[in-house]
Amino acid sequence: MKIESVYDAGFAPYGKVLTGYDTKELLETLERVTPLPEGTDYVASQSELEALPIAEQLSSHAYGGMPIQLGWCNGHNTKLNCLEYHRDSELNCGTTDFVLLLAKLDDLKDGVLDTAKVRAFRVPAGVLVEIYASTLHYAPCNGASGQGFRVMVALPRGTNGPKPEITPVNDEDKRLWACNKWLLAHADSSEAKQGAPVLLTGENIDIAADL
Repeated sequence: MKIESVYDAGFAPYGKVLTGYDTKELLETLERVTPLPEGTDYVASQSELEALPIAEQLSSHAYGGMPIQLGWCNGHNTKLNCLEYHRDSELNCGTTDFVLLLAKLDDLKDGVLDTAKVRAFRVPAGVLVEIYASTLHYAPCNGASGQGFRVMVALPRGTNGPKPEITPVNDEDKRLWACNKWLLAHADSSEAKQGAPVLLTGENIDIAADL
């Protein structure tokens, strides 16, 4: 699979690089206080990250004053497995290069996505990127073979918290997996085995050979 750069023109429909932010202290804290598991772990809110000056700056500037949470997604991964989306943009910044597997919400056909629509984009270490609300995304992938990643994840506060108790009124409601998190799983994923809707067809992409 071709791995493009977030600085390539092809990234423009999916997100953008955010400039003007000093990420040095954020990355040092991420490296110091968060683990690097063999698999992939996600924590929605990390107090040490949220205590940094950049947390208030991102809330005020990047989110226009909305309350946000700063957490992380760390580990080792080369597979797609699932795609998700939120009602708001997500911000990511990593201590090393990492790769995002992305697609567009409007690529869905009758609520199903062919994984042939997925593209891979490399985010350089220390670069802050915005992933638009209309972009399907999931866990980061390694930026180099076996390297692993530590990636800050900023989202509106409450995102990925408990799923609201609702009675579905449309097909999208059936994808709601957590607070502000709509999920599409591949049949090969552990999420599918937990009951997530299987809405990804085609190959469960693995970029291990492309790193």
